Amino acid sequence: MKKRRFLKTGLASLLVLVLAFSFWGFNRDQKNFQIAKNLDIYYTLFRELNLFYVDPIDPGKLVKESIDDMLSSLDPYTVYIPESEMEDFNFMTTGEYAGIGALISKHGDQIVVAEPYKGFPAQKAGLKAGDVFVEVDGKKTADMKVSDVSELLKGPANKPIRLTMQRPGEKKPYEVSIVRQKIQINPVPYYGMLDDSVGYIRLTSFTANCGDDVKNALLDLRNNKHAKKLVLDLRGNPGGLLVEAVKIANLFVNQGQEIVSTRGKVAQWDKTYRATEEPVDTIMPLVILVNRGSASASEIVTGSMQDLDRGVVMGTRTFGKGLVQTTRDLSYNSKLKVTTAKYYIPSGRCIQALDYAHRNPDGSVGTIPDSLISKFSTKHGRTVFDGGGISPDVKINQDQLSNMVVQLVQKFMIFDFATHFANTHSKIAPADEFTITDDIYNQFKDYVKEHHFTYESKSEQALQDLIETAKKEKYYDGAADAFKTLHADLSHNIDQDLTRFSGDIKDLLRDEIVSRYYYQSGAIQTSMRDDKDIEAAIKLLHNPAKYKALLAPDNVISAMK
Repeated sequence: MKKRRFLKTGLASLLVLVLAFSFWGFNRDQKNFQIAKNLDIYYTLFRELNLFYVDPIDPGKLVKESIDDMLSSLDPYTVYIPESEMEDFNFMTTGEYAGIGALISKHGDQIVVAEPYKGFPAQKAGLKAGDVFVEVDGKKTADMKVSDVSELLKGPANKPIRLTMQRPGEKKPYEVSIVRQKIQINPVPYYGMLDDSVGYIRLTSFTANCGDDVKNALLDLRNNKHAKKLVLDLRGNPGGLLVEAVKIANLFVNQGQEIVSTRGKVAQWDKTYRATEEPVDTIMPLVILVNRGSASASEIVTGSMQDLDRGVVMGTRTFGKGLVQTTRDLSYNSKLKVTTAKYYIPSGRCIQALDYAHRNPDGSVGTIPDSLISKFSTKHGRTVFDGGGISPDVKINQDQLSNMVVQLVQKFMIFDFATHFANTHSKIAPADEFTITDDIYNQFKDYVKEHHFTYESKSEQALQDLIETAKKEKYYDGAADAFKTLHADLSHNIDQDLTRFSGDIKDLLRDEIVSRYYYQSGAIQTSMRDDKDIEAAIKLLHNPAKYKALLAPDNVISAMK
């Protein structure tokens, strides 16, 4: 009897397994059929378009747009990289490319040098910010896009390129031959002492070997400049290589400590990343500065330090990019950068924003409903939350620039005045001493008026929208006098606004002018003088009791909205 029951049970189990495998095979075949079917539809559709569409079509452009639209329905980071964009992709991951070493931008109808990098061919050849590209190797740049000129400037290292440039204020263009070289952008453009005991490191990207650059800066600050405390500035750092984030976190925590893990569909790719080296310093008080532009690898460093109670995070909630991308080779030297996993920091929370649809205009984390937010604990028992990004231990409200100041930047008034100033002044005071005097500011005000700068305040824009709506709904005539009075009250005066917002304008002018003489490191150095975030970090580091209290167990780090 037992033998028969065992046999029946065995046969039943075998039947279940057979059905399961059959169902799995059926599902797999169905999925493969759906792929083949839809690819065939796509091919026949494309063929018919090519044959019968009324105007000529560009097959490459059409296919790329269809691929881009398809991938954008998945997440913002799964992208197709055609062969023509591989140079830019390599630069994003390595920080290295072959070119002249200059940042370029669109200025009206012209392409200009926005910033020559110190020590690289463009700067050594005498190119200055504001110089206009007229020709690149005999090709006129009129009507070109920034990407077109950028592509022309890049090429094989040690090969010369001939440029025709126009310097503002000069009548004739000048020509210069520049030999391209490998350009490696320094991810640590500045480090130094903020006072007798507080060191500072600015990290702008997580490119190859940036962990070594941060380590060398940290050792120099601690061993040679006697830093006892540290501010690590990751504001505006968009991230980069995961392994470099782990190396940087490793500088501050013990060997063997978990920093981040990745989990995705393919279990074999799931991995836990731990500190593999001896740390540099596990005791030094640490403040990490972040903002909405701090993303990806920046969030790994920030989140792991918070979860391990190793440092205090200050600023605003970070961007919320916790997705892992892997590049896969495609035909014709193209690639697919595909999201394969998510980042999880030591507390177990994921830093990825919970949805892609409800984000801020800059792409950072938007409002997350409480029902979707989960609670986690740090190493010593502080309460933290997921939902997207890293919420700081100490929130610092960011000042908003007035619409006038924003438009002074957008319309290149500050940039152009700095160009004019640099072309008429051979030198200025050191970066940490230069200030915008009343005389310089009066020159700027005259410059703005001479160039007929105009703008509309947000209040005026909103009022104009209201007037248009009132007219459409037939309410305007009955309230015309009230609208006219309100318009008179809200109308701006350029002279008054240049005085009202002079503080912000002077700061931007100072930073732009200093960058013309002392480049990126100088601009960072001078901007630090009135940086509220840095001031708050120094103040906290000089208050050991408050610093310790922020890292105490049972604290709750609220999920910022």
